[in-house]
Amino acid sequence: MARLHRRTPPTRRGIALMDVILGGVMLGIGLTVVISLASRSMTIQAHAQKQLTAAWLVDELLAMVLVEGPVNYPKLYSTSGRFDFPFEDYEYDVVIEDIGLRQPFRVTAYVRWPHRGDFRQAQAQTYIAERLGDPTQVRIPLEPIDRIGRYYDALE
Repeated sequence: MARLHRRTPPTRRGIALMDVILGGVMLGIGLTVVISLASRSMTIQAHAQKQLTAAWLVDELLAMVLVEGPVNYPKLYSTSGRFDFPFEDYEYDVVIEDIGLRQPFRVTAYVRWPHRGDFRQAQAQTYIAERLGDPTQVRIPLEPIDRIGRYYDALE
């Protein structure tokens, strides 16, 4: 009996190896892109956090000038320096300018923080009128405020 020989197609050796190498290169490129994007997003997030903290600190400075009044603030607080813990990386300046008689004061608050060997800065400017009236005046409402009754009556 004669043996039948099947004709086998020519083998394509090395194709599987090339697929593995090509897949490895594509995976490496993809991981590199993902890692660089994650690193960049972490840097941007840290910078945004510093900016947000600086904005809070600027707001606090302006609020204190408003509470104490632009005339009394420099007598009670320093107009420049560093913030206390946990914001010791931040420096501040408060500039209060008297524009003229019967005009509000121009108040500018600056907050600086170190960034890559340099400084970044946040600032805000507003106008605040001088506090007039009797400084010893007791500021109590005429009627007691019923906060609980005010809000829970609306819910019932």
